[in-house]
Amino acid sequence: MTIATATLKEQILAELDHLPEAALVETLAYVQSLSGNLQMASPEEAMQAYLASEKEHEEVYTRLANS
Repeated sequence: MTIATATLKEQILAELDHLPEAALVETLAYVQSLSGNLQMASPEEAMQAYLASEKEHEEVYTRLANS
């Protein structure tokens, strides 16, 4: 591992610290898809991610429903 690679990984990890949980689920799926190791989330994990997303975007969903 080069210094540049280590620094890049540190930057990625630092950014992950600021993401909401719903985004972490999506990020994990994306990173796994890059390596070809995509694993399906359990139904419980999928529901938790959905509920977190729904809560995060509640205002948008309300405006869409009212339009």
